[in-house]
Amino acid sequence: MDATDRKIVNALQGGFPVSERPYAEAATKLGIGEDDLIRRLDTLLSDGTLTRFGPMYHAERLGGALTLAAMRIPPQDFERVAETVNRFPEVAHNYARTHDFNMWFVLATETPERITEVIGEIERATGYRVYNMPKLEEFYVGLRFEA
Repeated sequence: MDATDRKIVNALQGGFPVSERPYAEAATKLGIGEDDLIRRLDTLLSDGTLTRFGPMYHAERLGGALTLAAMRIPPQDFERVAETVNRFPEVAHNYARTHDFNMWFVLATETPERITEVIGEIERATGYRVYNMPKLEEFYVGLRFEA
């Protein structure tokens, strides 16, 4: 990351314009061109520096729910289970971990009750238990880079 990339990451964590040309507006505030901003974001995503670029919604404030879930999957069945879990539209993202609980994913649902329903559906579809770990307290950790 160069100084401009760090400036982009720092600035856009605080919000993104909602306008007819949001990238142009953000680029102007950063002192760069719209095409340069888009190219740099694409590069940061494609090289893995950023894992995602998009809005963060507070599902609970919209009447929905979020939870972190984990599963213990034998290595020989991991790919099948991952494909099955990822087919659920409520699965926001799914990660493999080196641990007894080796599959972790976030469920985001339109209603709180749907969390339990989706967990049951995943268990029936995969044949493995899903461990539900709902959020008890929310923390925000901002990441800032020296420019």
